[in-house]
Amino acid sequence: MRPRTRIAVVGSGPAGLVLARVLHRHGHPVTVLERDPAPDARPPGGTLDLQEGMGQLALEKAGLLAGFQALSRPEGQAMRILDTDGTVLRDWRPRPGERAHPEIDRGQLRDLLLGPLDVQWGRGVTEVVPEGRDGVLVRFADGRQETFDLVIGADGAWSRVRPAVSSATPQYTGVTLVETSLDDVDTRHPDLARLVGDGSVAVYGVNRALVAQRNSGGHVKVYAQFRVELDRHTDPDRHTRHMGPDRRAGLGPADAEAVRSNLLALFDGWAAPVLDLLRHGTTFVRRPLYVLPVPHTWTHVFGVTLLGDAAHLMPPLGAGANLAMLEGAELAESIAAASGPEELDEAVRAFEEQMWARAGRWANITTAGLERLVSPDPSQAIALFDEVQPS
Repeated sequence: MRPRTRIAVVGSGPAGLVLARVLHRHGHPVTVLERDPAPDARPPGGTLDLQEGMGQLALEKAGLLAGFQALSRPEGQAMRILDTDGTVLRDWRPRPGERAHPEIDRGQLRDLLLGPLDVQWGRGVTEVVPEGRDGVLVRFADGRQETFDLVIGADGAWSRVRPAVSSATPQYTGVTLVETSLDDVDTRHPDLARLVGDGSVAVYGVNRALVAQRNSGGHVKVYAQFRVELDRHTDPDRHTRHMGPDRRAGLGPADAEAVRSNLLALFDGWAAPVLDLLRHGTTFVRRPLYVLPVPHTWTHVFGVTLLGDAAHLMPPLGAGANLAMLEGAELAESIAAASGPEELDEAVRAFEEQMWARAGRWANITTAGLERLVSPDPSQAIALFDEVQPS
């Protein structure tokens, strides 16, 4: 590929940063455009398990596997499942040396990937306009615009790049997640620290679930999941009112107490130690779960493509970030091997075909998985665990 080819990656999540790091390793310049004003402008999110043949392979292609191994937590692979009365149903722990899918905090992964990259912070993209062989026009929120030869949309579920190639929009799954967290859990809440263990603990009930996952530094993320109509936050029903007017934003203290109260009512009757995960939670964030149609494909557009959630948003069951990172690494290698504009376009076409087939399989798997994990029959969740990780 000619060095003067202008490449822009929109979005500084794992997919975009892996792509940029692999290109950087091959000596090809790339610009990462990110709407956030700084790397730490908002909380980076919870922990990720990176699988050997996917996320870890992507980091190996980026030359960062050793750095990941130094930061990751193999013990975080542990998984415990409880009945709603607190009975331990499954208690799986990794063998010594087991590194099939160790955990790493998203913030640590972000910092590992950033390294020497040219990230333009505060460059919110509003529109991407393909102009054929003349390039791709990128319009920014500040009114400026710039032209690139290839624009890669790695900007997540509500991608601003996606409309340039597809009219598809995310659709609600019927499941909403409310996230809270506990800090300094080993000191402040030692009983809950033992309940969560080194990895995760999950409890499954009728059409609802509660999952707690240990991050580094004594931080625990707690996720309450339940089936509810999307607009039920405006309903007077006691279980869902007060969940907050902005379903993607954190809530103020008064609203947080209302959320806590309603969640405790929603999970009423569950074991007291399980409910303590909600009682001691701090801020609450509501996240309805959305997915893109399966399969999600598009007619190839010269100079524009997508990867990760922008291309194949699916339920968050461990596959999405791994797929996105592997796609970023694979696309970067294909770009680096291209010798000119036509070869580059053919490489992007081939990448899309491969991505669609693989992502379609995983989207079907994760969609079916969500149906079983938040199900009228909680035994389906246990059966799924036994299929994936026999005890």
